[in-house]
Amino acid sequence: MDAFKGKYERTSADQYEEFLKALDVGFLLRKAATVSTPQMEITEDAGTWSIKTSTTLKTMELKFKLDEEFDETTPDGREVRAKVTFEDGKIVTVQKAKKDGQKSTKSIRELVGEELVYTMTIDGNDDLKCVQKFKRI
Repeated sequence: MDAFKGKYERTSADQYEEFLKALDVGFLLRKAATVSTPQMEITEDAGTWSIKTSTTLKTMELKFKLDEEFDETTPDGREVRAKVTFEDGKIVTVQKAKKDGQKSTKSIRELVGEELVYTMTIDGNDDLKCVQKFKRI
């Protein structure tokens, strides 16, 4: 996972607004999320990993230890049970919704050449795939 350490800036986001809409994110938050150019920083300290995503409006940080479940509140307000694993050279995050009616998601971060490709899906919605690309800065 050491190869992922560093800072990145988003260069593209395919189907991001549709993805947020499927998660029932409101109009204003969707617009703010889609017009921003977030930076992502991946660091590790004594086995605890951090993925910090920052925009001019908000900074979110995901702190985790690999293969350990933890409780998390997502940026869109869902209460989830999350687990991050490292599989086939990819960072895989699974977020299982705690409340009935809320959606569970899976995200995969992988390095493709000089880009970090971040793919997000919603359980039960196989047609929708959000792909964001980041360049190392």
